[in-house]
Amino acid sequence: MLTKHFIKHILLISSVFAAVILITCPALAQTKREKAKDDEAISSFRFKTIVIDPGHGGKDPGAHGAYSNEKSVALSIGKKLKEAINDQLGSVNVIMTRSTDKFVELHRRADIANENKANLFISIHCNSTPERVGSRKGALLLVYGFHRKQEQLEALRENASIYIEKDYQKKYNGYGDDAAVNAIVLAAFQQRYRKQSIQFGDLLDTEFKNTDGRRSAGVKEQGVLVLQQSGMPGLLIETGFINNPDDERYLNSREGQNAIVQSIIRAIKKYRDNLNR
Repeated sequence: MLTKHFIKHILLISSVFAAVILITCPALAQTKREKAKDDEAISSFRFKTIVIDPGHGGKDPGAHGAYSNEKSVALSIGKKLKEAINDQLGSVNVIMTRSTDKFVELHRRADIANENKANLFISIHCNSTPERVGSRKGALLLVYGFHRKQEQLEALRENASIYIEKDYQKKYNGYGDDAAVNAIVLAAFQQRYRKQSIQFGDLLDTEFKNTDGRRSAGVKEQGVLVLQQSGMPGLLIETGFINNPDDERYLNSREGQNAIVQSIIRAIKKYRDNLNR
């Protein structure tokens, strides 16, 4: 049986050992304090800017249906989405990559999102099949395929500071001078963006299927060019197959476009609420 005297010695030795660790490893204690501060800053993060990107435009019509094209449908849905966000999420700033029938290069669309430090990038598109009359229908949700993650590093460098405290550059010696620190920080943010993109996609997938009763192929990862340089969570929404007669009617109708928009709004609200928990 252990005596009280022996137990006291064990406790004393344990206390001394713990003190030695803290004394000899100040960097460990400092890292924990910095992580706690970062976690606190992240928890107080404000969801305030959404960039809506109507796909194609101008000389680039996108996919064609029997009587409509992708660029026009995407722009119409994008405008309705902006109006709905302004009406239902008044505290959120909405920016369009294009609001007219204008051609905007893919890299410029990402630049617009990065320059405005967007918290969410939503690209609106229509799908198509090789067949003359499409046999497939329904939505598809795409997030950036991180097998090409190197292409996002510069955008992440521009935008990563939105999640952490104001003195981040000072704390990390100028953010750019220490390649090892940068690699760790950028990898952490990149993984965070990936998880958040998938989370938003899953929420929208549920809205399309369960609320609207639509078919959806779910969330897929692909090397989507328009998302590759955006330093924030992003989703490309294939709203339907424009060369499927049923989908084309739905995509061009006021009822169909409003249903798509309201599903996106509900998903945004749930996504924002999850961030603030």
